[in-house]
Amino acid sequence: MDMDWPYFPLFVRVADLEVLLVGGGEVALRKARLLTKAGARIALVSESVHPGFAEMATAVRVMGPRFAPEQLEGVRLCIAATSDETLNRQVAAACEARGIWVNVVDDPLASRVITPAIIDRSPVLIAIGSAGQAPVLARRLRERLEATIPFGTGRLARFIGEARKRLKGRINPDQSRRLWEYFLDSPAAEALLHGDETLAQPTVDQWLAGGQIRQGEVWLVGAGPGDPDLLTFKALRLMQSCDVVLFDRLVPGAIMDLVRRDAERVFVGKRRDQHTVPQAEINAELLRRAQAGQRVLRLKGGDPFIFGRGGEEIEPLARAGVPFQVVPGITAASGCAAYAGIPLTHRDHAQTCLFVTGHARADGQLSLPWDTLARRGQTVVVYMGLSTLDVLCAAFVAHGLPGDWPCAMVENGTQPNQRVIVGVLADLPRRVSEAGLSGPSLLIVGSVVGLHQTLGMPARRAAS
Repeated sequence: MDMDWPYFPLFVRVADLEVLLVGGGEVALRKARLLTKAGARIALVSESVHPGFAEMATAVRVMGPRFAPEQLEGVRLCIAATSDETLNRQVAAACEARGIWVNVVDDPLASRVITPAIIDRSPVLIAIGSAGQAPVLARRLRERLEATIPFGTGRLARFIGEARKRLKGRINPDQSRRLWEYFLDSPAAEALLHGDETLAQPTVDQWLAGGQIRQGEVWLVGAGPGDPDLLTFKALRLMQSCDVVLFDRLVPGAIMDLVRRDAERVFVGKRRDQHTVPQAEINAELLRRAQAGQRVLRLKGGDPFIFGRGGEEIEPLARAGVPFQVVPGITAASGCAAYAGIPLTHRDHAQTCLFVTGHARADGQLSLPWDTLARRGQTVVVYMGLSTLDVLCAAFVAHGLPGDWPCAMVENGTQPNQRVIVGVLADLPRRVSEAGLSGPSLLIVGSVVGLHQTLGMPARRAAS
């Protein structure tokens, strides 16, 4: 008979069932730990027993050193986990003769059942199997998926389970389905994932009373310095859940491609001396859309609270009582410096690190604490300093640093087209001009810059 599936995926309740475990090594110990989490009673057969079994003394009883078919009496599941292939096959044959499900570790052909790779967000369990063909691949897939599933998923599932019991008979199945679809997209569900249960029950009660639980919310999310791999798991999850995204120029296309495909996209980016959308209008748009019931993603390059005007954008939301979340991102200083091989602090070079903005005032002047900045033994990172680079470098020298003090400009940091221009205060403006830098750039000033040639990744150094 042709089969599309070598095994049928099935969750089995083993609480209070007798499970025979043949083998007492490390592999058997791992199986026993999983079984005891599900409430199984384990009978162990092995000549030697791993010390780790001591922690499960109440759930495991040792039957003897050698396997005998009579030990299968009353057993519903058996696991053969010895290093003796012949013995494992004998155990499997004895189980098959008695109609007992058997798993032979690393031998799918001899197994009636196999154990999958498991993602545990109890009571939510996700099982990944490869029909025993590629267990390492199954584990690798588990690792990747596990990182995307919030740890609070179990808490959310338990709340829904208890609520469904209370609602049984009060609403019909179609109403119940719509309720939980709306609930899972609500701020209450997001709050539950992070341990806050205060919104959950009132939200359900509101819906049952005839209200609308589709409440708007704003998510202020830091997209990091540019490399999509530097996004946080929470950022990715919210990017996949939004109704609309308002994004900046500093958010590259590779990151925008990860936003939910059917979400509305609104560009509100700013360029030097050219504000596409004034900040006040951005603030008002966030408020308007949230009050209309939309889940609004405000996606910003770097970290929204480090020169990102994040505080300005959430103040109107807080005053209006609109729910919001702030998701930090890797700030440009950290990401760009790391990819350039320039540690921001180093025991031999810098015990202090300062972040400042090189954005000039309306009158073209820079208002910075130069007596604090122009010092040895520290690193200064200047955001948005490309347009005022010559003024910045001259001011560092005028306030006490030597003209040969190391500095660097990092363009498009962390991205494939990253460039690092290394120089000193006296010549960096000329080097940057000759290189034709025009993309988002970050200035790093300090002796740590001298470590670039040693610590920078070879591919990054080659682009310098």
